[in-house]
Amino acid sequence: MTKKILKEELIGKQIKVIDAQNKSLINLCGVIIDETRNVLVIEDEHGAVKKLLKSQITILIDTITIEGKTLIGRSEERLKK
Repeated sequence: MTKKILKEELIGKQIKVIDAQNKSLINLCGVIIDETRNVLVIEDEHGAVKKLLKSQITILIDTITIEGKTLIGRSEERLKK
């Protein structure tokens, strides 16, 4: 199931940060609005835009836990794998 999520487009997905090097990000929830090679950009429930380094977070998408390190790379390259 995790491999299926990794091959899907992440923009528009609801996420929750469950672990992060920056502990203030834990429990942050929002919708992914953009993705770059190393960053997920989310809009939280208050409308604030947050940039999250993929290498420093663990997220929950659709009850699946994903380490951000596995998402490093451009989305179009990840989709081709």
